[in-house]
Amino acid sequence: MRLMLQNRTTFLQVLGASALILLSAAKSSAAELPNFADLVEQNAPTIVEISTIRSVEARSPVGDQELEDLLRRLNPGQEPDLDIEGLPEVRQRGAVGSGFIISEDGYVITNNHVIAGADEIKVHLNDRRVYDAEIIGLDEPSDLALLKVGAGDLPYVSFGDSDAIRVGEWVLAIGSPFGLEFSAAAGIVSAQGRSVPGRSSYNYMSFIQTDVAINQGNSGGPLFNLDGEVIGINSQILSSTGGSNGISFSIPSNVALNIVNQLRETGRVERGLLGVRMREVDYALAEIFGMERPRGAFVDEVQADSPAASSGILNEDIILRFNDHEIEHYTDLPFYVGQYRPGTVAEVEIFRNGEFLNRSVELASSPTNIVASVSQEPAPDRRNPLGFRVTELSEETQQVAGISGVRIAEIGDGPGREAGLAEGDVIVALNRREVTSAEEFAEIADQLPGSGYVPIRIIREGQGTTMALELNP
Repeated sequence: MRLMLQNRTTFLQVLGASALILLSAAKSSAAELPNFADLVEQNAPTIVEISTIRSVEARSPVGDQELEDLLRRLNPGQEPDLDIEGLPEVRQRGAVGSGFIISEDGYVITNNHVIAGADEIKVHLNDRRVYDAEIIGLDEPSDLALLKVGAGDLPYVSFGDSDAIRVGEWVLAIGSPFGLEFSAAAGIVSAQGRSVPGRSSYNYMSFIQTDVAINQGNSGGPLFNLDGEVIGINSQILSSTGGSNGISFSIPSNVALNIVNQLRETGRVERGLLGVRMREVDYALAEIFGMERPRGAFVDEVQADSPAASSGILNEDIILRFNDHEIEHYTDLPFYVGQYRPGTVAEVEIFRNGEFLNRSVELASSPTNIVASVSQEPAPDRRNPLGFRVTELSEETQQVAGISGVRIAEIGDGPGREAGLAEGDVIVALNRREVTSAEEFAEIADQLPGSGYVPIRIIREGQGTTMALELNP
């Protein structure tokens, strides 16, 4: 009996010691986790919600053909008059996004796509004050916009060095996903130097990739490091559903500051142009041209009369360095070139026939320096059974984004809304037919079947997806 009591006492002592060890380990582990609560509390006053108002033409509740038939029945022998000019415009609430204050005198950063085409922009502060915003400048290639509100003595963010961020570091986003203002979400940096799929060689952006839960409405909000500094501006998600799949992209703060400073000074952004068409150096190319390993940007073609041609860069050269920047992947080159203004003289290191050569090149002006804007002129007023109207893409937008199509300008009740389409989506194909203009879209829409499902291919926030439209269910 005595031996049993001793064994029991020993067992309890061991059990208690184990519990203390586990508790101590748990406390130690918890102590290593970041204190997001303090970070949110300190920075929440600098976050804003952006809402927009758009004015659209009044529309007949029925289609032209139905209205013509009705008027003919009511007025036999008379041609129907469908002139609806003079009807008042209808004001619709547009996109809701996020932003943040960068100066005490009311400068605010958000995404260009949040406010593009808006007639009125409202900035909602954390303390529930609401201000009308003035647009200082827009930059479509970077998807950044600089606003100004008429208020002073405002709290504002501090910027960190986005080049110093490492994969695996904790980051925090604050914004208004789905209109749920001032929501926080944490995660880690999952990759750097990302070029969003589907972009062209004019893509002057190299994104920070994170697994933070970014959704519609987070666009334009800040990405903080653990020191409470902004190291990114949330811009896009990669998703097949329109919701967060754990892959989001943020504009690096160092890039954003360069763009914002230019917008603040002149209202526009100027980027340099090298003038080459390029691709990745893969293992085969590295072997063919005698490189130790694949790296750099392979020059497929030097554009005629370009700075590259004038400096002596040739087809099949491999660009390894631009000024002090190593070119590891071909997407690095336009990103770094875009950080310099036209007229800048840059040093370029190339690899040719087993030799490392240097060339000096004076950058020209990028086509993106033309202030890009989406045409707000409506397409020819031809009704379609899909329940929305489209506008043309500007030439600059097509060139910079590398796409052809039409943008949804106005959406009402109908198959489009039911399928999940939204204003701002770019339609690139309808019923498996490529769409290159508003007129072509209208022609394809007129030839759709009376019922059933048809596919529609769109690009939303840089990501392509195909949806099913149900006609006359």
